[in-house]
Amino acid sequence: MDTNTLLRALPKVDDLLKREDIVALGDTHGHALTLEALREALDGTREVIRAGGVAEVSTDAIAADAAVRLAAKARRSLRRVINATGIVVHTNLGRSPLAGAAVDAVAEVARGYSTLEYDVSSGERGSRHVHVEELICRLTGAEAAMAVNNNASAVLLGLAALARRKEAIVSRGQLVEIGGSFRIPDIMRESGAKMIEVGTTNKTHLRDYENAITARTGLILKVHSSNYRVVGFTQEVALEELVALGAKHGVPVFEDQGSGVLIDLAKYGLPGEPTIGSAVAAGVDLVSASGDKLLGGPQAGILAGTAEVIAKLKKHPLARCVRLDKMTLAALEVTLRLYLHEERLFAQVPTLRMLTMTADEAARRAGGLASAILAACGDSYEVATAADVSRAGGGALPMEDIPTTVVSLLPRSVSANALEECLRLGEPAVIARLKDGRLLLDPRTLDPNEEPEVVAALVRAGRLGTAG
Repeated sequence: MDTNTLLRALPKVDDLLKREDIVALGDTHGHALTLEALREALDGTREVIRAGGVAEVSTDAIAADAAVRLAAKARRSLRRVINATGIVVHTNLGRSPLAGAAVDAVAEVARGYSTLEYDVSSGERGSRHVHVEELICRLTGAEAAMAVNNNASAVLLGLAALARRKEAIVSRGQLVEIGGSFRIPDIMRESGAKMIEVGTTNKTHLRDYENAITARTGLILKVHSSNYRVVGFTQEVALEELVALGAKHGVPVFEDQGSGVLIDLAKYGLPGEPTIGSAVAAGVDLVSASGDKLLGGPQAGILAGTAEVIAKLKKHPLARCVRLDKMTLAALEVTLRLYLHEERLFAQVPTLRMLTMTADEAARRAGGLASAILAACGDSYEVATAADVSRAGGGALPMEDIPTTVVSLLPRSVSANALEECLRLGEPAVIARLKDGRLLLDPRTLDPNEEPEVVAALVRAGRLGTAG
């Protein structure tokens, strides 16, 4: 048939809507979405006809195309993936997975009503701050505390409340940019504080801060360098010295720690990171940190400090803009409660469990996964285990190589890149790493219950490769 004849042979939308299979799709997905998919399928067929790619019109093929389009439209955008990258706090994959108890708490408050801002003892309006404030104070030694929706908000709120229309002194070596183009200078500008840079990129001395203090100084800011380090000929001022300087001149000191550490990680084989409690003990007026990252909770911003400073933050107009919702508060409260029993902590908080997995355990897990893949996939892949490194991720422990053992795969029918894409587009998606032409699966970030799913995904991918 010629092009015009084929175009005229296309079925009408109304006729397609009467098909039994399309009626069933409409019952499942709704009329509007089904109609949209049918029109898209017809438009797609028209394009193929005009390009000379169709010899005859098939109504069944158009209906099948619409069904595929509907399935894609119905699929949630935010959905579960399996993280086989070995990057524990993977920013793009949702950062820290929650403890089971935290997940249960989220589900409980999400299903119905809660004590979010209600005091059951008095029957009066309550404050959402109470759900985590006492816990943060108990775990850090702070006089007062609050939580907001992320650490960037915590920094913004702290600067706005303490240094708006004033000067904030910060070392040039701490003017960092982290993921998502988050820049300290930009946050300062938006807060209304005037940034005063002191020192150089690699060296800042106490005298640099002192020489910058004027009657207009609102605070001294110390910033965690997050996912980079300046090494070699460097110097920065200790927090205790900044606190003493601030006390001398009546200027508050604010430390942005970023990573959110509540316990001494060095006891568990990880590099020592400053804790929120250590900043409080040093005498800072305010410290901020993430509720996820190395803390292992939901994405949140934790603020701890003096009662006077936290009171200012709570009353600031921005506090309402950046407050936590009930589900995040539920997850954060439960995660913080787990820290009250440090002996059980690492068995319950996935992030900490993954970070402290020993090299021997990683090797055992990798060997078991490799054996399962070989048993299920036959000769679809060349399978081996290899020494490699995991990463903390999320800007935490940036210089630390965490020893691990990975499963290394070389597909026999397709390229490693094609295999990576096939796994990534599967359901659930399996996100892996490519290195030197091979696909790597790191057991550090795999829950043992996910390993059978990874094997099943590789079986499916192997069949597709053979078919291709």
